[in-house]
Amino acid sequence: MAPLFFLADCNNFYVSCERVFNPSLEGRPVVVLSNNDGCVVARSEEVKALGIPMGAPVFKYRSLLKRHRVRIFSSNYTLYGDMSRRVMSILSRFTPDMEIYSIDEAFLSFPASVPSAPETLAKKMRETVWQWTGIPVSIGIAPTKTLAKAANRIAKSEPEHGGVFALIDPAGTDAWLERIRAGDVWGIGRRREALLKRHGIYTARQLKTVQDDWARRRLSITGLRTVWELRGVSCIPLEEAPPPRKGIISSRTFDRCVERLEALEEAVALYVTRAAEKLRQHHLLAACLQVFLATSPYRDGPRYVNSLTIPLPAPTAYTPFLVTSARRGLREIFRSGYPYKKAGVALLELTSERMRQVSLFPPDSRRDPARDDRLMKAMDAVNVRYGRDTLRVASSGITRPWRSHPSRLSPRYTTRWRDLPVVV
Repeated sequence: MAPLFFLADCNNFYVSCERVFNPSLEGRPVVVLSNNDGCVVARSEEVKALGIPMGAPVFKYRSLLKRHRVRIFSSNYTLYGDMSRRVMSILSRFTPDMEIYSIDEAFLSFPASVPSAPETLAKKMRETVWQWTGIPVSIGIAPTKTLAKAANRIAKSEPEHGGVFALIDPAGTDAWLERIRAGDVWGIGRRREALLKRHGIYTARQLKTVQDDWARRRLSITGLRTVWELRGVSCIPLEEAPPPRKGIISSRTFDRCVERLEALEEAVALYVTRAAEKLRQHHLLAACLQVFLATSPYRDGPRYVNSLTIPLPAPTAYTPFLVTSARRGLREIFRSGYPYKKAGVALLELTSERMRQVSLFPPDSRRDPARDDRLMKAMDAVNVRYGRDTLRVASSGITRPWRSHPSRLSPRYTTRWRDLPVVV
């Protein structure tokens, strides 16, 4: 028999992490904001009931948040990342066949003939995660990953199911799929939903019944796989090894607008530093770099958005060279007189460091890749041991007045000694 897929999804994960260490937040409306405290990136159920959408700019809803006494937190990614690691570690105890899909989601695969009923096993998983971490989890069960996503949606939106729902019986699946919008099916998205609506397809059940030729022609081969998955035919395997990265982006929105080129150069140098650290963590090299900047889309007055892609002479993860290239590109796209709200960089065309290609005619014969690698390893080792930015490139600035300073950041309860909760 075909295996069963379980999709474990943490409920309102960022909010749940805050509530674990602050029980007074239970039952109260809570939002978590983006890096610069500008937009909503997580909402409690109470906030969703107020009609505040995901990604909403805070300034547009400030009076509503104040009127309903919504508790507001800055993103504490250190805490969320550590709590995610703990949840995934617990889930992996139930089966080695697991794919971590995102920071708060994981697919697990079990043989169809599990010793206990699938729902019983899922409830045990859910209870264990709750008992060991305090994070609530919803679990969907189905013979395909797409149906497991749909089952999870039902488990999360209808509390009477106790956080667990299975779409296993083909005879009863259609009635549930009729209640799910076609646009809410995993892998469909807004563009395809608009196309489906033009052809009178509004629900997941209607999508399931389309002809294969039509699906391939209109939705491509990936859309056809989605249709088959809705029929119970597994086409999307478990990815136990994460796919290789295609790019690394590092960017931030500023607390206040930045007009000086020197400040933007410092910001871009810092973002390149962070992206290069991730490159080396994953043993990758970048062959291309993109730098971009933009004014605020919500501010009155002139607007400006621009970017520049820079091919590199050879794939590299050497921070000083990447910083020099990014600053050079920034000077080309910078225009004075604009209040910039965002800047960033993207490292593209990534390759494994084991596949480094060496040119017979290097553009700079003074550079030694082996020496560069040793220098970066030493720099990373110092920063890991003594704290980030213990060693850094001078061009990334010292005081950094342009940098965002989250004003509502909760303690890093699980990773910093001085932030440990104290019981008195």
